[in-house]
Amino acid sequence: MDQRLNGLVEWASDQIRQLADIDLQGQVEAVSGDASFRRYFRLRGLGSSWILVDAPADKEDNPRFIAIARRWRQSGVAVPAVLAADVERGYMLLEDFGDTLLWQAAHQDDATEKSILALYRQAIDQLIHLQSVPKNDIPPYDAELLDREMELFRDWLCQQQLGMTLSADEHQLLDQTFACLKQQALAQPVVTVHRDYHSRNLMLKPDHSLGVIDFQDAVAGPACYDLVSLLRDCYVRWPQPMIDELMAYYWENARPAGHYLADWPQFVKDFDWMGMQRHLKAAGIFARLNLRDGKPSYLADIPNTCQYLLEVSARYAELADFHQWLVSTFQPALLNLSLRD
Repeated sequence: MDQRLNGLVEWASDQIRQLADIDLQGQVEAVSGDASFRRYFRLRGLGSSWILVDAPADKEDNPRFIAIARRWRQSGVAVPAVLAADVERGYMLLEDFGDTLLWQAAHQDDATEKSILALYRQAIDQLIHLQSVPKNDIPPYDAELLDREMELFRDWLCQQQLGMTLSADEHQLLDQTFACLKQQALAQPVVTVHRDYHSRNLMLKPDHSLGVIDFQDAVAGPACYDLVSLLRDCYVRWPQPMIDELMAYYWENARPAGHYLADWPQFVKDFDWMGMQRHLKAAGIFARLNLRDGKPSYLADIPNTCQYLLEVSARYAELADFHQWLVSTFQPALLNLSLRD
């Protein structure tokens, strides 16, 4: 084991000894990580297990993670309990939700459309509850943040990853498109937003309920954001009839909760355009993960993510010029990337 992991295991074992009066000599195994600098490990022993988190204090905002985890858990959101933390060293001991991501549960051999819909309805129920959590102590999903996220597409994907040289007219087109998407997003009702609510951040717990992880970037923002993250997932593509059914399920249940009161046509547009903003951001992040962080596996998720951009932009006259640019200029460049890789 490396030095930090040795220290983490020693610290966690001591915490477990204090919490549960267990003198643990357990087995440690790596757990699939995320796109951040955090590392996750599972410590097993005496029929129990815990999640150990190595989150270097100079790279991760651990106090924010802990504060949100405790506040959301007190509000009834199914996030892991923070059992112990050493903020200065960047160590945390968390409740173990098991190994099964929503993505895995939905792709099991015995999964059916009925069982998948049931899982996603459960995820939407959890989302509607999450949107009720007070939002006064989390930052706003404001114009500056929306702009900064969409710029990732232009900078990291188009210019750095694909090597595109954008003309003044192309820059203007992107500016206008980003401005339209931003305006639409800022006009939505404001709720608590997880900001990465998708199939790899929801876990099927041993009791078959869904748990929520990777929530430390929460903001107060547009009501449709987390829903589009879930249903137009960068990591999985569901048939449109299934998405339509689940969109309707959210809309029908969010209205009584007071989270979204506009009519169905407005909801569809809000959902679509919010998805455009998110997919621009995500595609740029995937390129950055490859170029800056040395994580090339995320390149494989760019084509699916950008396919959503193509499909949605084709439906709206306001986005016709952007759609044409995607078809004539961007997609050929992206195809060349796929062929190279």
